[in-house]
Amino acid sequence: MLRFEIDATKSTPRIYFDQGKNVLEIKGESYPENTSEFYGPFFKWLDMRLEQLHEENFTVDIALIYFNSSSSKILMNLFERLEKYAERGKNIAVNWIYDKNDESSLEYGEEFEEDLTTLKFNLVEKAGG
Repeated sequence: MLRFEIDATKSTPRIYFDQGKNVLEIKGESYPENTSEFYGPFFKWLDMRLEQLHEENFTVDIALIYFNSSSSKILMNLFERLEKYAERGKNIAVNWIYDKNDESSLEYGEEFEEDLTTLKFNLVEKAGG
């Protein structure tokens, strides 16, 4: 069960896993009515995928234009999960992609990064942004 894809809606991000590149992309806006219901299947899939990782790199690209407080908690849950796998020796990196004109997005990325010790977390200015 490597493939995973959820199309974006007005209030939920596109979540797409590119098997060939081993890159997970979360892009768009995140303010679903029920974050647990929306993100539950994703976390179940993610845990299964991360358990299957061996030596290969696994990259998570996050480019969220907007997210609400409950989605912020979900993101922290995501980073804590990834951190646990990184502590077990998995090669995981997160790219927090922000627009240079969006100071708050950069600040959120910096705040998330502060809470992590093992997980590689990169702040990446959006190309052309």
